[in-house]
Amino acid sequence: MTLDPHNPIPLHVQLKEVIRTQIDKGIYIEKIPSERELMERFLVSRSTVREAVSALVREGVLEKIHGKGTFINSHTVNEWLGNISGLTETIDKMGMKPGSKLLSHGRGNDKSIARTLGVKQYYAIERLRFANDDAIAIERTYYREKVGLELAKQNLNEVSLYPILESIGVIFAEAEQKIVADMPSRNDAKLLEILPTQAVLVAKRVSHDARGKVVEFYNGIFRSDKYAFCIKLSKKPTMLYAGK
Repeated sequence: MTLDPHNPIPLHVQLKEVIRTQIDKGIYIEKIPSERELMERFLVSRSTVREAVSALVREGVLEKIHGKGTFINSHTVNEWLGNISGLTETIDKMGMKPGSKLLSHGRGNDKSIARTLGVKQYYAIERLRFANDDAIAIERTYYREKVGLELAKQNLNEVSLYPILESIGVIFAEAEQKIVADMPSRNDAKLLEILPTQAVLVAKRVSHDARGKVVEFYNGIFRSDKYAFCIKLSKKPTMLYAGK
């Protein structure tokens, strides 16, 4: 597999996709070749290799271990916080196969959830989510009744909800999310195939449209050994002023 210098797609993007393909095919199993090996194999500069590898690290496909090399992160889904995205998209970016199993759906009247959505009655959808056929999360999402009934027309075992929501005019603009560690219920532990004594990550998110209207209340229960929430931080340079 070679790169095409005449292709309008930048070389580092081409290389990133080649490395991802090699991982998917099982050609690279535990770790990827060194920078020098990739440079020689694909006839590219060190900076091109580093850009491609760094992009895959940001997406959670690879993990750099100082002094040891760059390893394939095949067991954990890494979600980079900062954008509103669905679990299907996150798993896709990892080069893994997303899957869903509908557990329940229908109208609900829990007062706390209704209050969050600003309604008296809402529509709830509960799904077990998979990455490469491994159960990794239980997603419980709540919508205004009209929106939920539109979603219920779809095959909820297969579809990604966010594209459907956008197609019916539900546009996400911003959200507040809180992530905590907790113990699963006995039923949730059984669904996730873990012991009830194993802690899980609980993500609660309230999403708004551009007018500030709540469009979704999300409650996700994630296996802490197979899912990680990541965030990239930076520090603004300190301004120094010369005193008189």
